[in-house]
Parts: sequence; structure tokens; C-alpha cells
Amino acid sequence: MSDPLNIFASPLLTLPSLEVVDHILKMIDNEGVVKVVVGYPKNLDNSDSEGVQYAELFLKRLRKRAPNIEIILEDERFTSKIAFQSMIDGGVKKMKRRDKGAVDKISAAIILQGYLDRVSYKREREEKKEQ
Repeated sequence: MSDPLNIFASPLLTLPSLEVVDHILKMIDNEGVVKVVVGYPKNLDNSDSEGVQYAELFLKRLRKRAPNIEIILEDERFTSKIAFQSMIDGGVKKMKRRDKGAVDKISAAIILQGYLDRVSYKREREEKKEQ
């Protein structure tokens, strides 16, 4: 989830796959969520990876239940590795680094932060052009 100014991404929680859409719908209603950024699995050559089939099933369910929400697909390559390394660099104990949920939360924040940074950079470039 991002802060109200869309500057910082923060991890929230991990959920079983079948509960994610319901949780997003609650956040739309309770938190005023207007966009959902979804990590999209790609291979190094930018082709779709094996995980795309699962992402597409999730996206189909989300689009059906939240048709008015903007969904952004964000490349998720290397985010698990980056998350794991950030845990090491942050001094997280080895047992905690084995917790897939912890890695997934950090990965999700990395995916969202990448999107936020790109949008911010694009906005700054547009503003400079207008000056």
C-alpha cells in the first residue's frame, strides 16, 4: 500500500491466494483504493513466464469483481531476490528469511515502489517540459 502522497510503498500482509480479491475489495471500500498494482511474471527476454497463467486467473477474478478499478501490471522480475538480499542487508535472521510470507511482503512493496517511482519520474519530466 502506498502513503496518501504516493511516495512510499509499505508491505501490509500476506494472504492465501483465494482471499486476496476479497481483501482488495474491502480496501477499495474502506481505504479508498483507486488502483491496484499487480506483479506480472516475465522471463529475462520479456516473454511471459510460466506464472502468467496464475496471474491471469487472478486478474480475471479481480476484473470481474472490481470492474471500475484501474489495474496496473508491473514487471516482477528479480523482486524476490532483491527482497531476500534486503533482508540480509537489514540483518534479518536466517530463520525469518526462510519465511516466504516475509519475502512476499517485501517483494510486493518493491513492485509497488517501482511503479510509484516511475510515475513520479514521468510526472517530473512532464513538469520540466512545461517550464
